[in-house]
Amino acid sequence: MEYQDVIELAKRRAIFWPAFDIYGGLSGFFDYGPVGVLIKDNIINSWKNVFINVEGMVPIDSPNITPEEVLDASGHTKVFTDYITYCENCGEAYRVDELIKMKDPTFELKSYDYMVQRMQELDLKCEKCGGKLSKPEKFNLMLPTKVGPGKGKQAYLRPETAQGIFINFLTYLRYFRDTLPFGVVQVGKGFRNEIAPRQGLIRLREFNMAEVEVFFDPESLIWPGHYNEIFNDEVLLLPNDGREIRIKISESMENKIIKIQPIAYFIGLVQRFLINIGVDKNKIRFRQHYPEELAHYSKDCWDCEVKTSLGWIEVTGIADRNQYDLKQHSEKSGVLLVFKKKLDKPKYITRKRYVPIENEIKNIYGKEWKAVFEMLKNLEYNDKKPIYRNKEIDENCYRIEIYQEEIKTEDVIPWVIEPSFGIDRIFYSLLEHNLYRREESGYKVLGLKPHIAPFKVAVFPLMPKDNLDLKALEIYRMLKNSGITAYYDDSGSIGRRYARADEIGVPFCITIDYETLENDTVTIRDRDTTEQERIHINNIAKKIKESVEKCMMSI
Repeated sequence: MEYQDVIELAKRRAIFWPAFDIYGGLSGFFDYGPVGVLIKDNIINSWKNVFINVEGMVPIDSPNITPEEVLDASGHTKVFTDYITYCENCGEAYRVDELIKMKDPTFELKSYDYMVQRMQELDLKCEKCGGKLSKPEKFNLMLPTKVGPGKGKQAYLRPETAQGIFINFLTYLRYFRDTLPFGVVQVGKGFRNEIAPRQGLIRLREFNMAEVEVFFDPESLIWPGHYNEIFNDEVLLLPNDGREIRIKISESMENKIIKIQPIAYFIGLVQRFLINIGVDKNKIRFRQHYPEELAHYSKDCWDCEVKTSLGWIEVTGIADRNQYDLKQHSEKSGVLLVFKKKLDKPKYITRKRYVPIENEIKNIYGKEWKAVFEMLKNLEYNDKKPIYRNKEIDENCYRIEIYQEEIKTEDVIPWVIEPSFGIDRIFYSLLEHNLYRREESGYKVLGLKPHIAPFKVAVFPLMPKDNLDLKALEIYRMLKNSGITAYYDDSGSIGRRYARADEIGVPFCITIDYETLENDTVTIRDRDTTEQERIHINNIAKKIKESVEKCMMSI
């Protein structure tokens, strides 16, 4: 299906729609409706299952507002930018790379000069008035705010959830008993003042993120993942040398295309997760960033892109953030965000210290001798002469001793690998990849997997009379009490009700008919095959739960 088909269905069936619509809307903001919220929550729950339950990572929930000093340290206040161009006639603003891609879908931001060159070659003009466009310049994407009364404290709506994890590193290090590697995850809102948000959920100013920060000993960049066989998976790679290649993950490491094990592992895990929730496996690729594209904190990054009617869209980034963030926050805050690494063999460091000479100190300083003695005893050695009451201490009062200090640990700043997921883009991709029309009827069907579907079952009385509706409501309540998301519908013909359920992705429909009143069996219809079978009401919950659990475990 195409973009417009998804948008039409989404608004008509309460999945999502533009926010503030009755006031003309506000670009870059969308509301999720009753159906959309359930689908989105199921995507997030599946994600949590993989990263928390299976991979053994732990969650955090930090504030949406971040003080300016945190983002100064992380570099976002200076370099969190996109390139913008303005119409010199009417003032309309455009994001440069997106404007180029409208005429050249294959464009990649290899360098600033290349971007300017493509603008000129394509003879780009203002879409609104046809005016000349200005030279591209950088535009900071953060949304500022003030905290507190009066002038307040400068802060920003967070552009990513990652900083809330980094600044709490020591807390998590204690939680993991000073052992690396470990992973911390956060699901929440991110905010970016996008230059020209378009295309629905693809580019938002307020969006849903699911981020993972994995902390490693820099000398041991190995993630002990749950899926050891993942390196045998094939992936479609687009390295920044421009050649597209389908290759086993293990071979990509042997050939130095993917250079470190955690990035390779998470590429495989991301692909498995996306396929598990319903993204078309033949429409997934991993594209390496060009140097000009890399974020200020990143040494390397691979974007997981999904092919849609809008082209290839990034849904996940797997970034090598190295030691950048922890180093920056250590320097700016004065708090060392390090772990004490136990050395295999102790080190011995030559040091110097002051050794006070008691008798000489008594002779020179009299009643104050104890204060001078204690000061020298505890004073850390430096090349300058020690000072007491603004005067140098007489050299006869101390001697300098050289000694060997045994070091059993050393302070090490961890290395960080970050898989970061855009939930809204994944959500949209799922809708487009799973929406189709039945050949025989022409009706739309949203073929979501059972664990992602908003409702697992719809309950229909054949007719809302003769106690069929009462029995249907009884079964509906039984399913709800069993923890199964279900809905009840007694409006219109059974065929129309099936069609409505199909449009929002409900995998099973149960019809209560006159035979149900005789023997407690119902008709259960499978959305994908449209096949029907009789089943006892006591077996309904078990059948539905098994289908959901099977999907969640198949990664």
